[in-house]
Amino acid sequence: MLLPPSALEELAARLSGDTSRYRTASVVVDTDPLELVRSGAHLFSTAGYFGRPERSEVGGLGVAWRTVAPYGYDRFELLASSLGWMHRLDPGLRALVGFSFDPNGPHRPEWDGFASTAAILPLVAVVTEAGSRRLVVTLPPGRTGTEVLAMLAQLRRQDPPTSVQAADHAIESRPAPAEWVEVVRESADAIEHGTMEKVVLARSVIVRADVSAVPFDLVARLRSAYAGCFAFGWQEADRTFVGATPELLVERRGERVRSQPLAGSAPRGDGEDDDRAFGEALMASPKDRREHTVVVEDIVARLTPVAEHLTAPSTPALLKMANVQHLASEVIGVLSAPRSVIELAGMLHPTPAVGGLPRTEALAFVRKAERIDRGWYSGGIGWVDGRGDGQIALALRCALVRGDTAQLYAGAGIVAGSRPERELEETRLKFRPLLNLLTEA
Repeated sequence: MLLPPSALEELAARLSGDTSRYRTASVVVDTDPLELVRSGAHLFSTAGYFGRPERSEVGGLGVAWRTVAPYGYDRFELLASSLGWMHRLDPGLRALVGFSFDPNGPHRPEWDGFASTAAILPLVAVVTEAGSRRLVVTLPPGRTGTEVLAMLAQLRRQDPPTSVQAADHAIESRPAPAEWVEVVRESADAIEHGTMEKVVLARSVIVRADVSAVPFDLVARLRSAYAGCFAFGWQEADRTFVGATPELLVERRGERVRSQPLAGSAPRGDGEDDDRAFGEALMASPKDRREHTVVVEDIVARLTPVAEHLTAPSTPALLKMANVQHLASEVIGVLSAPRSVIELAGMLHPTPAVGGLPRTEALAFVRKAERIDRGWYSGGIGWVDGRGDGQIALALRCALVRGDTAQLYAGAGIVAGSRPERELEETRLKFRPLLNLLTEA
C-alpha cells in the first residue's frame, strides 16, 4: 500500500461535512511525490510533477480546479488574477503551472490539450518542503471524499523504473541537420549586419519505438540521473510533457526574488583534467561570455521596476551537470511592489536565453526561420501557491511523449562568432539525456 490507512482515515474525518464548497485537508506522510504520480497517473487524464529531490517538490493527480489564460501577451496577468481565491481557501495550496514559448501557441496537433498558459490545483497531491512531506486532498463542490480516498487506498508502491525495452527505434530530425545549420548561418549573417545581437534557434528529434514509454518512469529516471535539475512531467490525456531542466526562470519566496540564468555551454570531460580544460575554455570564451552577459543584463533590467537591492555577480560561475557544464549567474533581489511568481515570469519571458535580443527582432526571426512548433518547450513549468510564492523553471531538456513516439527539443544561442557546426553539436549534447533513455535498449 502506498499511503498509510491512518492518514486516509484522518483525511476522511477532516473532509466530511458541507459539500457545497471547496474543502481541503492535509496530513504528514513519507510518500515520495513522484511515486504518488507513478502509482496513480493511469487513473486520471491529468497528472503532474515538478521539483528537485529532497528540496521543493509537487506531485499531483486529477483536477480540483483548472484555469487557462487566453492567447496573448497579457496571459500571465490574467492567470495570476484568477488564482486569488486559493489564498482564501488555504494560502499554502500549490497549483502546478505551465506555459508555452509563444504567447499564441501551441499551434500544431501534437500539442493538443496543452493551453497557452495553464494552472491546475490537483485533486490529490504530495508536497515536499523543508524536509517534510504532506498529502493534500482538495475537493471541489459536489464531490465527496469517499470516492477519492477509496481510490487512494488502492494505490500500490511501484517497482523502480527500468529501461524502455524496445528492440528497434527510428529517429528523425526536424528539420534535417543540414537545413538547420543553414538557418543558423543565416541568423549569424543577420547578427553580423546588426539586425540582432542574439537569437536562439531550436530543432527537434522524433524517436519512434516498437513499445510505448511510461512517461513518469522517464521522469523518475531523469530525476535520479540529474539530481541538480528540476525534473518535470505534465500529463494531458494521452500526451505527457517530460524533462529535466537546469535553469530557474524565477522563484519568489515572500519578498525575495531569485533567477538563475544559464547561457554558454560545454561538454563534461572524460577525466578530471579533461573536464577542467573544457570548463576553463568555456570561462575564457568571448562568445560564450557575451552570450551569458546579455541574458543576465536583460533579467536585471526587467526586474528593476519591481525589485530593489538586485545583485548579480560580475563573473559567472561554472554549473556542472551530469553531461554538460554551463555559465551560470544568480540574480537576487527584494520585491518593492507585490507581484506573484507568475507575474514575474511574465515580465522575464522570453529571456534572451530562449528567445534572443533585441526581443522583438529575435522573436520575429524565430517565427520566420524555425520549422517546428516549440509548444511548451522553452516556455515555463513549475508551481505557485495561494500567496503568490513559487518556482518556475524554463522547460528545457524535454520531450513530448505519446505512446511509442517522443518528440525531443533543443536549441542553441547564436551570437557574433557562432559557428553553425558547433551549435549543432551543442543541440546534440542537450538531446543526450532523454535520447539515451529512449534508445538504450
